[in-house]
Amino acid sequence: MRLRQGEMDDATVFSDDPLATAQHWVDEGARRLHLVDLNGAFAGNPVNGEAVTAIAKQFPDLPVQIGGGIRDLYTVEKYLEAGVTWAIIGTAAVKQPGLVKEACREFEGHIIVGLDAKDGLVATEGWAEVSGLKATELAKQFADCGVSAIVYTDIARDGMMQGVNIPATQEMARAVDVPIIASGGVSSIGDIEQLLEAGDIHGAITGRAIYEDKLNLRRAQQLCDGWGK
Repeated sequence: MRLRQGEMDDATVFSDDPLATAQHWVDEGARRLHLVDLNGAFAGNPVNGEAVTAIAKQFPDLPVQIGGGIRDLYTVEKYLEAGVTWAIIGTAAVKQPGLVKEACREFEGHIIVGLDAKDGLVATEGWAEVSGLKATELAKQFADCGVSAIVYTDIARDGMMQGVNIPATQEMARAVDVPIIASGGVSSIGDIEQLLEAGDIHGAITGRAIYEDKLNLRRAQQLCDGWGK
């Protein structure tokens, strides 16, 4: 399912079979899967762990990253044991920054920080709360602790099919020497081109656009593969 601006009461369900959906995108050429336990994000603990585990086991050679409801080292460990490649720490990164640093030490190379922002300020608890902390300032706290990447999501753009907030994403990429993955608003091949032209951005996450056939996954990957050659 996909949300608009993180609102659970504005959700669109595209499938009730996560494993079959993952298989579809693998068949379409996906080289990496981004999973979010939406229920877990609001509950503060994993809710759809069985589905995540099933996907990781079905595709043992495919990199999988999971976010939503990861608030402790135990959860990270269980996901990695299940075959997930990266655990994304979001809310806990804001409320327990020490957890991110400890997780990076314990599970080197397997931790991603998810920073979700509205008007440049960090949002938490499944985007239900907006803090007074600038996303770029929080990112700097994790610049030297070994996170594999930062997923930067502009809530205002997420699920709205209105394009990526390029300036904010660039600002994040320039603020820290950590790979930045753009999220929120990726809705067309034009958005991919803009991200490539912007530079400094490691990758992009797309959801609603590929489900609604607004963005062709294979074409987007081919564009990225050929960029700069």
